[in-house]
Amino acid sequence: MAEENQPVEEKKKKKCECEVGAPAWMVTYSDLVTLLLTFFVLLLSMASMDPVRFTEASSSLKDAFGVHKEPAHVEFAIPILPSSPLSDYSPIQEQTTEKVYDKIKSQIDSLRLDKDVGVSRQDDNSIILRVNDSVLFQPGQAKVSPKSYPILRNVADIIRPLPMDLRIEGHTDDRKISNSKYGNWDLSVARSISVLRFFTQSDLLPLDRMAAVGYGNKKPVVPNRDEATRALNRRVDFVLRLRSQMAKTGMQGGNSAVPL
Repeated sequence: MAEENQPVEEKKKKKCECEVGAPAWMVTYSDLVTLLLTFFVLLLSMASMDPVRFTEASSSLKDAFGVHKEPAHVEFAIPILPSSPLSDYSPIQEQTTEKVYDKIKSQIDSLRLDKDVGVSRQDDNSIILRVNDSVLFQPGQAKVSPKSYPILRNVADIIRPLPMDLRIEGHTDDRKISNSKYGNWDLSVARSISVLRFFTQSDLLPLDRMAAVGYGNKKPVVPNRDEATRALNRRVDFVLRLRSQMAKTGMQGGNSAVPL
């Protein structure tokens, strides 16, 4: 009898055996829904919270969860910000000039031109490349010396891509020039035009970006006391100025502004 009853008990035990917890398909489905929710929340967090995108994101979440309802109408308006008044010395221009100055300084150092070409900022809109006259000309002469051609080509390569116009300024010291057909002012004008002509005839810079000016001995960088100070005043300045400013002030204040 014990043997006959044993199989019946085993059958009952087998019928009572059942898995604990949720079915496997429900766990997978829950993981999928959770991942979808995380994905849409991530998209929402990265999007800018303007009314249109917020409405679209909420509609996508409702569609993902099977809620098919028309999204509520959201009224919105695009804000119109008043433009700031234009000024001659706006922060944008100052920042641009500062970046251009750093770029020019880096190029001069990399080309090893710092012994022949100096660079400085005159104001918030101007940059000056300064070359001593002995680098470009023979004493008392206005013709560009052939030995200076590589330096002028490097200067033109630096200026060409910049959003600035160029004013070539000739300067002399206060002594009278001996054995020359030029006076101080005439020599300064002739030298500036000579450099401008070199740039134009060599197709290095377009003529409509340049002007030539001669100041003679009227704008010394230091007082003319001795030969060393006079040598500093005999120079050619390449004045770079933002185009909007060049149009306003580029031709004012010079003794001569002479195109080719």
